[in-house]
Amino acid sequence: MFLFRVAGPSEYLAITGSGIKEIKIAKKAWVLPGQVCICFDISPDSYRFQVQAISCDNVTFVLPAVLTIGPRTDDMASLVKYARLISSQDKNSDKEHVKEIVKGVIEGETRLVASTMTLGTIFHEPKMFNKAVLEHVQKELHSFGLLIYNANIRQLVDERGVGFISNAGLKMQQETANQAKVEVAEETMKGDMGVKTREGHMTQYAAKVDTETKIYQKQRQGELSKEEAKVMMEVKLYENAREAEVAKANAELAMKKAEWERQTKMEQVEAAKAVQLRDAELQIEVERRNAAREMEMLKAEHLTKAKVEYETKMQQAQWELYSKQNAATASLYEQVQAADGSRATAEAALFTSQKEAEGELYSMQKEAKALEDLAKGQSVYLKSLMEKFDGDYNKVRNYMMIEEGVYEEIAQINADMMKSLKPNISIMK
Repeated sequence: MFLFRVAGPSEYLAITGSGIKEIKIAKKAWVLPGQVCICFDISPDSYRFQVQAISCDNVTFVLPAVLTIGPRTDDMASLVKYARLISSQDKNSDKEHVKEIVKGVIEGETRLVASTMTLGTIFHEPKMFNKAVLEHVQKELHSFGLLIYNANIRQLVDERGVGFISNAGLKMQQETANQAKVEVAEETMKGDMGVKTREGHMTQYAAKVDTETKIYQKQRQGELSKEEAKVMMEVKLYENAREAEVAKANAELAMKKAEWERQTKMEQVEAAKAVQLRDAELQIEVERRNAAREMEMLKAEHLTKAKVEYETKMQQAQWELYSKQNAATASLYEQVQAADGSRATAEAALFTSQKEAEGELYSMQKEAKALEDLAKGQSVYLKSLMEKFDGDYNKVRNYMMIEEGVYEEIAQINADMMKSLKPNISIMK
C-alpha cells in the first residue's frame, strides 16, 4: 500500500528499494510498495574523550577533549553516506554505533599526530597540535558524512607517575613571575630616569627660550630699522619714477603731435595724387574704349568682306558647274541624236565629257574647300592668339592691328587728311 511519510524538523527520510538506484534522501515522500523508509536524526552530539597518547620521545600523556559532531546537512552526498552508516543498525542502537566509530577515529588520529611530535612541542605549541589533530579527524569523518561543528581540546594531563607537564607548568609560572619582577624593576628605573631627564630638559629648554627671546628682540629691532630705510628708499624711487613718467608723457605727446601733422600733410598730398591718377585712368579708359570700338569696326569690315567674297566665289563656282553640266547634257543629247548607228562611239564621247565635267566640278569644289579652310584657319589662328595672350582680347586686337598694318594705314589716312586740310603752320622763333 502507499504511505506518505514526513520527517521532523531535525530528521531526514532515507528510502531504498523499488525504483531507487541507491538511497533517496528527502524531507517528505510517498513510500511505494517494495520500498523501505527509515527516519534518522541529524542533530549533532557532543563526544567527551580522554585520549591516552605517546609522543615521539616516548612520553605518555592524556588529552581531554569535547567534540560536537553531526551529519553534514549542506551536502546531499554526505547525508547519503551517513544514512548508509546507520542503515545497518536498528533505531535504538544507531547513536551508539556512530559514537564507537567517532571514538575510534579520534583516538587513532590523535595517537598518530602525537607520534610525530615531541611532548615539548605539543605543550608549548598547543594550537599547532590541536589544528593537526582536528584536520586528521575531519578527513576521516568525511568518509562517513560527519562534520566537526565545535571542538574544545583542554590542557594536557600527565599520565600517572609522569610529572613532565606539571613541572613544565610550574616552570612557566615561575618564569612568568620572575619576568614580571624584572619588568617592574625596569619600569621603576625607567620612571626615575625619566624624571631626571625631564627636569634636565626643562632647564635646558628654559635657557634656550631666554636666549632665543633676546636674539629675536635684537633681530626685530634691526628689521624695524631696515623697514624704515626701505620705505624711505621706495618713496624716493616712486617720486623719481613719477617725474620720469611725466617727462616721458610730455615727449610722447610732442611726438604724437608731430606725427599727426605729418600724417595730415601726407594725406593731403595723397589725395591730390589720387585725383591725378584717377584722371589719368579715366583718360586711358576712354582711349582704350575708342581703340576697341575702332577695332570692332575694322574686324566687322574685314569679316564681312571675307564672308562676301566667300559667298560670291561659292555662287560663281555653283553657276559655272551648273552651266557646264547643262552644256555637257546638251552636247550629250546632240551626240546621241547624231550618232544613232554608232553606240560605242557615243558612249565613249559621253564618258569623256562626263570625266571632263567631273574634273571641272572637282576643281571648283577644291576652290570652295580652300575658301572654307581659309575661314577655319583664321578661326584657329584667332583662337591660338587668344590662348597665347591668356584670353586678353585687347592684346590680341593690338597684335592683329600691328600685323595687318592697321596702325600704319590709320597714320597714312591721318596724314592724307592733314594734307587735304592744308594747315598753315608757322613756327615763331
